[in-house]
Amino acid sequence: MRILLLALPLLLSGCLARTAIDIVTLPVKVVGAGVDAVTTSQAEADQRRGREIRQEEERQGRDARRREREQRRAAERGEEQPEDEPQSRS
Repeated sequence: MRILLLALPLLLSGCLARTAIDIVTLPVKVVGAGVDAVTTSQAEADQRRGREIRQEEERQGRDARRREREQRRAAERGEEQPEDEPQSRS
């Protein structure tokens, strides 16, 4: 039991030192995380812009395919008319 009591301060000193270091470095870690969250690196900005461009190209492709499909269906029904000529009603 005496050995345990003699060893106890040595064991606790390591824990206390580690806790003190954690408390001292915590504000630095918090500020660093905040700065990282607020700022955007050039690589992140490039990735975001590339993603936006790809999404726009995909949207344009979908729209073009939809227009082609609609034109093909209209042609099959015999309803195709020039774009600048209005439809006549009989």
